Amino acid sequence: MSEKTALLAFWKNYDRKMYVKAAVLADELGYDSFWVPEAWGYEVFALLTEIAVKTKRIKLGTGIVNVFSRSPGTIAMSAATVDDISEGRFILGIGPSGKNVIEGFHGREFNKPLTQVRDVIRVTRTLLDGEHLHTSGAKLSDYRPFTLAMDPVRRDLPIYVAALKENSIRSIGEMADGWIPTFWPYQEMAKGREWIAEGAAKAGRNPNDIVSAPFTMALPMGSEAATMAAKSIIAFYIGGMGTYYIELLSSFGYKDECERIAELYRNKNTRLEAANAVPDTMMESLAITGDPAQCVAEMNRRREFGLDLPILNLPTTGNWGEMEFFIRGMAPR
Repeated sequence: MSEKTALLAFWKNYDRKMYVKAAVLADELGYDSFWVPEAWGYEVFALLTEIAVKTKRIKLGTGIVNVFSRSPGTIAMSAATVDDISEGRFILGIGPSGKNVIEGFHGREFNKPLTQVRDVIRVTRTLLDGEHLHTSGAKLSDYRPFTLAMDPVRRDLPIYVAALKENSIRSIGEMADGWIPTFWPYQEMAKGREWIAEGAAKAGRNPNDIVSAPFTMALPMGSEAATMAAKSIIAFYIGGMGTYYIELLSSFGYKDECERIAELYRNKNTRLEAANAVPDTMMESLAITGDPAQCVAEMNRRREFGLDLPILNLPTTGNWGEMEFFIRGMAPR
C-alpha cells in the first residue's frame, strides 16, 4: 500500500472553526483523510458535512461513531448522505463505545456490542447495495423489506471498525474494510493482523485489502510539555475510560503500570499525578516524539510493523499556530 497519513481532531473542547481550518489545510497538503470523533459534545455527521463543503479531495471519516445511539438504518442513511455531499469521500468509522457512555449518556442498553457492530455493517451494506433490508442477515432485529430511497454515490462505501479484542478484530477481517486500534503498541500490530487474517480466511477475503489505521500520537514539538500532555491523555484513557485500555496494555506487559495509573487517576486528590506514572517505555510504544523530520521518519519506520494509515492526533492546546506547525510538519512528503 502507498504511504498515506491521516489526521484526527480531539473531541474535548472541540473548536469547530479551527478544525475546519485544519481540514482545509490538510486537504491542500495532501493528507489522505481527516477524522472527526464523537463523544458527548458536537454531533459528528453535521461536522463532517461542514468540512465536506469546504474541502475538495481529502477523505472524511467518523472517528468514531458508536453503534448504539443511532439505529443501524439511521447510521446507513447518515453515511450515504455525507458520502453524497462529499462526492464519494466519506469513510464510516464505527465502534461499540462503552457501557458508561451508552447507558449513562445515551440511555440505551449496552448489550451484545459485537453483534450490534456486525448488524450495523450488515444493514449498511444491504441498504447501499439497493437490497431489501429483511435480507441483511441482521441478528438483533426483524427488519421489513425496506430499501434505501436514494441512489448512493458509492455502494462500496468503506467501513472501518475500532476494536481492541480478539473476536472483534477477527470480525473486521470477515466483514469490514479497516481496523482502527487505539493505544495499541506499534510493535504488536502483527498480533492484530493475524486475527484479521483469520477472519478474512473465514469469509474468503484477502486480508491485505483491509487497512490498519491506528490512532497515533505524534509530538513534533518535542518539548517536555508536549510529552506530559500526551501522558495525560494516556492516563485519562487508562484511568477514566473503563477497563478496555487496562486490559489491552496489561496483555502487552504493562499490568502493574496500568493498575498504578488507574489508581492515581480515579482518586481526585492524586489525578494530576497519574500522567507521571506513565512509563517512558509505554510512551515510546504509543507515541512518536522528536522534531518534525524525526517524527515523520519514525512514523515511516513504524509502517513496517503494519501501520497502513497512521491517523495522527492533532494538538489539543487550542492554539492555531501549534496546529498549523503540526499539520505542515507531519504532512506527506
